[in-house]
Amino acid sequence: MEENEYRETYQNYNEQRCLFEKSILSRKTMCEHAHRFCLADREGVACNNQPAFKQCEVLLNQLRNNARFALKQTHVDEPLPHAKEVKIQTGGLLGLRSIVEGENAQEQSIENIFALIQQAITKYGELDSLPYDEITRQIVQFKGKTRSRSKK
Repeated sequence: MEENEYRETYQNYNEQRCLFEKSILSRKTMCEHAHRFCLADREGVACNNQPAFKQCEVLLNQLRNNARFALKQTHVDEPLPHAKEVKIQTGGLLGLRSIVEGENAQEQSIENIFALIQQAITKYGELDSLPYDEITRQIVQFKGKTRSRSKK
């Protein structure tokens, strides 16, 4: 299947793509509203809840805007490379958990993104009021998978 055909089929099949799809596919996070599916030989994630999708959209936009300088990105409009997007998504959610749970945030995975966002809203009132400087530190510190380089 040609890449353009795949993308078109993907968009037709998955009308509401999970905004934290890269993090979920990296097996670091999950969400009660996420629905995994396979298309051709690839895996995708859809969001089954419009209000949850909107909250994730606000959070992810804030994470990207606040991490832009730390990740040496000058424009927020252009798509980020895969590794930086995983860093923002997963590191941002781990940072969110650390500000919500404090000292209790030891686990390196998140079982329910939606529940975590609800806890943050309960604690801080709204997503715009989160201490993004603390969350950005977690984004910068997050280490994704590293490829081992084989010597030839």
